[in-house]
Amino acid sequence: MTDTAARAPVMQDVARLAGVSHQTVSRVINGATSIRPETRERVLQAIERLGYRPNTAARALVSGRSATIGIIATASTLFGPTSVHRTVNVAAREAGFFASSVSLSEMTREGFDAAVDHLDRLAVEGIVVIAGHDEALEVARSRSAHTPFVIVEGDLTRARRTVGVDNVAGARLATRHLLDLGHTEIAHITGPLDWAEARARSEGWRAEMVSAGLRPMEPVAGDWSAGSGYRAGLHLAADEAVTAVFAANDQMAIGALRALHEAGRRVPEDVSVVGFDDVPEAEYVIPPLTTVRQDFEQIGREAIAMLTQVISGDTDQEPSLIDPELIVRASTAPPLSTRPPRNP
Repeated sequence: MTDTAARAPVMQDVARLAGVSHQTVSRVINGATSIRPETRERVLQAIERLGYRPNTAARALVSGRSATIGIIATASTLFGPTSVHRTVNVAAREAGFFASSVSLSEMTREGFDAAVDHLDRLAVEGIVVIAGHDEALEVARSRSAHTPFVIVEGDLTRARRTVGVDNVAGARLATRHLLDLGHTEIAHITGPLDWAEARARSEGWRAEMVSAGLRPMEPVAGDWSAGSGYRAGLHLAADEAVTAVFAANDQMAIGALRALHEAGRRVPEDVSVVGFDDVPEAEYVIPPLTTVRQDFEQIGREAIAMLTQVISGDTDQEPSLIDPELIVRASTAPPLSTRPPRNP
């Protein structure tokens, strides 16, 4: 067993593995901007490989900054929040920050305050809050602290320092695609309406239907899960007037695909289906799913860029909306009534 394996690694161990001086390691840790990117990456890889943990409090006292940010999120397995959490971590590292995360089983005021207190003890320079539902957003907004906050995946109308995808525009893209194909009875499976994203996607679907001079049918409630999409799909399959379904996320769309298949409604021949998120499985289901793609990498980069600006003293921030992209696959087609007859 080597000395390094038998004890906690120190800065000199990182310097030796990275092939740099311990002064260079210190400058990387303290966020110096004059370090070449390849040198910074080599040092960060050595830190990760050794499991080196710098003394954050001491570093903050010496340098006046910790080069560390905090991330507070709910313990969610949903594709959107987990993707945002990952990309915020990556973007923080690329910007020269370490990230310390706190995952809460539920976003209560007491739990959020305890998470902020914990991160404050680590001398974080700022905190990214991944807050998708109303309670999380309210708790995050109500916390008054000297630490800068940026909220991701929240309601862009209710917090100034917020980054998120334009959910209304994404829903309108999905609905417009179905309208352009000739569909007029377009059902919507909502996410839970205490989530800002679910309300925004429902709003976008409704607005696009109204702008086309159509009366939206009553939406069907879901809870983001494939199971709720399956139950909604069974309900919608019984209505032969419905020729298209827009689900507020891909999991619910995939559940609806199975329900429609079991009910004998062919996709896309009888019913077209569109989802939202572009999960990795979306292009491999049968048929491949048309969906709205969110650029999670850009969300992470913009969240860290906004937080960095606030940390540097630029507090004049506006909410940042990121454009989604419609990905057309085989789950959508014109309704049978509008298709030209096949050649004999």
